[in-house]
Amino acid sequence: MQADSLSDFFQPGFDPRDLGGLAGLLRAKPYLDALITLFRGGEDEVLVRLLMLREIGARADAPRWSPQELDARFAYINPVKRETVLKRLRDNGLLVWDSDAALYALSEPGRVALAALATLTQFADGEAELGYLTAQVAAGQAVGNIAPEALQHLLARLNELHADFDEALESQSEFQIRSARAKLESVWRWVEKGTEVMRQVLADDSTDGAVHQVAQAIALAQGRMLRMTGVFQRRLAELAAQRVHLGQSGLTSTNVADWLRDQSQEALAALGRDLLSFAPQPDFVVSDILLDVAEFELIERERVDDTASALPTSELAASVSAVEAERLLLAEELYALLKGIDTAAPLADAVLADSYPETAYRLSLLSLLGDAEAALEQSVVADLVKLPLAFVTEEAVDELDHPDVATLTRGRLERI
Repeated sequence: MQADSLSDFFQPGFDPRDLGGLAGLLRAKPYLDALITLFRGGEDEVLVRLLMLREIGARADAPRWSPQELDARFAYINPVKRETVLKRLRDNGLLVWDSDAALYALSEPGRVALAALATLTQFADGEAELGYLTAQVAAGQAVGNIAPEALQHLLARLNELHADFDEALESQSEFQIRSARAKLESVWRWVEKGTEVMRQVLADDSTDGAVHQVAQAIALAQGRMLRMTGVFQRRLAELAAQRVHLGQSGLTSTNVADWLRDQSQEALAALGRDLLSFAPQPDFVVSDILLDVAEFELIERERVDDTASALPTSELAASVSAVEAERLLLAEELYALLKGIDTAAPLADAVLADSYPETAYRLSLLSLLGDAEAALEQSVVADLVKLPLAFVTEEAVDELDHPDVATLTRGRLERI
């Protein structure tokens, strides 16, 4: 099937290049193509592709490779798979072949994609998202070119974290609050690093107005995050005062709950085994209550008066209207016409009638071909549905020389 072009995704007459966001993506298309090359396909082949590209790019002292060196370096990979990966990298421009020196080297888009992946994998542990976003903003500030989009992503993540912390506080659950405090501690160094970066951005008079506005919002969000530590401490102190102490053991209900949370399901089941040596007795079902309920149901409860349940008298079925009779005749005519199709026939030959209503009705009947539910009925429509025909349409529209029907979708009926 032919892939859709970019213009097919937009309304007719609209130039995709007029979109500011799309224009930026089109300018970065060589680098996006490199990422598409790396990540298209199954998960396993993508991992092998990334492994080989990272190994090729990791040799800084001698960045160019001969075919023999590549074979020796990746001797642990199946030779057929190895050649497939190298060919994909060559054909899509991530590896460049120097015919004069007979050596391979990474292309510019390949090196940029590899550097982006190195930054991404660096933050695979801990709060990866906030660390990665802060690093992107810090790198942009260091070279004097902060991307407003990176600032927006950082602001969105800070607002999401603050909302999560607020929900934990509102839950009044000690476990959720402790978990939220641990999460705050894991992102603490990135919040501090972001505060330093925002301080430098706001102090720079040459900062763009839009960037300056987003930086102020990030600074406020970071300030709220910094105040969260004291809020967590106060709330946990309040909950600690409400803990239940178990006798003189020094244990509290929180200690017991923490211990139970660390146990496996098998261990918890073993703790409750043989603790109940008798079946629980429903003490709430006493004789007095049973007597009151029975007395109400038998004596005091108001019941609906008897209603007549005689069968209705028989009546003649409603006669078929003139419109319905006409439609049955049209269906019979279409059935006779379609029954004579041996191989294939154009759509116009099957549905085009003298008037627009008749044509529309015939076209609606064709849409029922192969319908399992309609085939269960006992009528000419069911006979029509059972015909061994397939209704195939195309995207094109044919103009007709007809008094009532101006255009008709291009299509055909094929025998199956």
